[in-house]
Amino acid sequence: MHGTKLLMWTSPVLLILTLVVSAVPRHNRNDHKNDPRNNGDLALWIDEKQVKMFSGMSMEIYAIVNGNVLPYILDPNFEKYLPVIPAEVGYVNFTWKSGVKKYYYHFDRLQSFDESILEPPVLSIKIKGRVPKRPKEFSIFLPCLGNGSGIATFGIGLLIETRKGKPLNGTPLRLKLRKECSQRNPDPECHKKCANNGWCNHERICQCTEGYMGPYCRTALCYPQCMNGGNCTSPGICSCPEGFQGRHCEGGICGEKCLNGGKCIQKDTCECSKGYYGLHCEYSKCIIPCLNGGKCKGVNKCKCPNGFRGDHCEIGRAKPHRSICKISCKHGTCIDNTCVCEPGWYGRLCHHMQM
Repeated sequence: MHGTKLLMWTSPVLLILTLVVSAVPRHNRNDHKNDPRNNGDLALWIDEKQVKMFSGMSMEIYAIVNGNVLPYILDPNFEKYLPVIPAEVGYVNFTWKSGVKKYYYHFDRLQSFDESILEPPVLSIKIKGRVPKRPKEFSIFLPCLGNGSGIATFGIGLLIETRKGKPLNGTPLRLKLRKECSQRNPDPECHKKCANNGWCNHERICQCTEGYMGPYCRTALCYPQCMNGGNCTSPGICSCPEGFQGRHCEGGICGEKCLNGGKCIQKDTCECSKGYYGLHCEYSKCIIPCLNGGKCKGVNKCKCPNGFRGDHCEIGRAKPHRSICKISCKHGTCIDNTCVCEPGWYGRLCHHMQM
């Protein structure tokens, strides 16, 4: 009897494994180029650690790869292939990233179809926003009421649009998943155990205040979720690991300042603005420096301030009402009585040709 039950439960998992393997390009841990997590387009998946909590199998389940919703996700019977989320697991972690393109999301449906035992799902991120460029995790919390046992179905609706407002083919996604809820037995000492201003109801079960969950309201919730390994210590407050800072541990701590508009994204790691590189963004991609306040925006590409032009912002456009020129520049433009030479010329009057 037990063997039959195990076979019935495992068969859907094996089926979804077959679907995932056939639909997602094969890659190994060292093949970064073909790994959907590292390539340049939109991806959404449940990671190996999370799937193992549900099924006991080490695998990843992808919903979107290379900007395409995978066909099996659109199968109306998809939920039947997936294992039921166990009672002891109160959330599902998803990972996603947009890659080089811009995408915007909207969770337009978070619904419980069995509200007698399961409350509507709760997101760890905003309902609307932009898909992060690099892989980031978000959670969907599944709060069972604890007043009854059973399998509850819940729905998630997700619309993804391009920066021009065009919906991604296959979205809005309409996912239905199942969650096991267990009745919590009355605790005679409930009134002593409810933490964080939770209270003991007439059934001797803890009812939690907003921002907490768990049998005794001891698990804090942070929205958005704490990043980079941070821990949620109280609602909306994260304790960050060494090397990170910010309300959600989203920022890094760099021993040396990131230069030229660079941003510290994790411990001693700078994300450089366009046109710069190096450990601290100290090097410019412009071999010839940008002149007259210009900013390097790419390989030998300068963005010039008003009044200047040229590959390196070396050519000025004099404004007559400001000019005090009393000289004649041969191959350049006079600004405030000084010649700014055209490429290939130098000298006080721009009259010498560079050899």
